[in-house]
Amino acid sequence: MINELLFMVVILLSNIIQGITGFAGTILAMPFSLKLVGMDVAVPVLNMLGVLSGIYVLFGNYRYVNLKELLKILLIMGPSLGVGLLIKQALQKDAGVLYLLLGVIVLFISIKGLLGLYLEYLGRKSFINPNNATLNLILVLSGIVHGMYVCGGPFLIAYLAKRIDKKIEFRATISTVWIFLNGIIFVSQLLNGMWNSNSIRIQLYSIPPLIVGMFIGSILSKKMSQKFFMVLTYILLLIAGISLFFK
Repeated sequence: MINELLFMVVILLSNIIQGITGFAGTILAMPFSLKLVGMDVAVPVLNMLGVLSGIYVLFGNYRYVNLKELLKILLIMGPSLGVGLLIKQALQKDAGVLYLLLGVIVLFISIKGLLGLYLEYLGRKSFINPNNATLNLILVLSGIVHGMYVCGGPFLIAYLAKRIDKKIEFRATISTVWIFLNGIIFVSQLLNGMWNSNSIRIQLYSIPPLIVGMFIGSILSKKMSQKFFMVLTYILLLIAGISLFFK
């Protein structure tokens, strides 16, 4: 019971960050959620919350979806999502390997994010300037990671940051992506019997903290420094990634 309450707190806090920064809600919540409620509950519940948060952002902003980029993302990430689901299924019996792989991914994202912010603070541009082939590879990686852990967002962010400049268009497009891809994962989870009375119960309990977190985050994003919360997000990701090595 206490673990479930703490899980709700994680959802609330991670979605406050999601509302402020526009990303990292699921990948920030996942490491702590795995420890609190286990993979069998955390993955399906957080996946569905990704759909709901996408609808939350998309509502009223659907006119700003970049349909060209949306189609490209779905065509590339869709098949690679399937690869991620197969990899996860193959490693399902060895949860320790899945935890370690996620830990490596989260650490990579956090260190890369902090380094990027530091270079920006120094007034320097990133030494990485990906071409189209590299950007497409990033999309493939995003799909695989999303299929495995429902948290390929940071990789998709890296792609979209090079393709879409307008913030409202960016948010509307990425939100639509999650509605489609998380919907596919949801169907896969249903077919694999991952949903039961316990996960449905926890899912219903998790919706209020999701809505409250997104609402608070949207307010804070207008009143407080975005960079401060970006630094906070990457530091929390760093802590979360390290914690997975001590599962």
